[in-house]
Amino acid sequence: VKAAVQNGWVDEERIVLETLTSFKRAGADLILTYHAKDAARWIK
Repeated sequence: VKAAVQNGWVDEERIVLETLTSFKRAGADLILTYHAKDAARWIK
């Protein structure tokens, strides 16, 4: 994700939040991610 963002191929906020949402929809009870701090800031 970070490489795609650096190359301008994707919007980081949009792709990270969609990925985390899809994990939750798939039934994940816990999600560990390097994007946790960013996601928390974006959700506020």
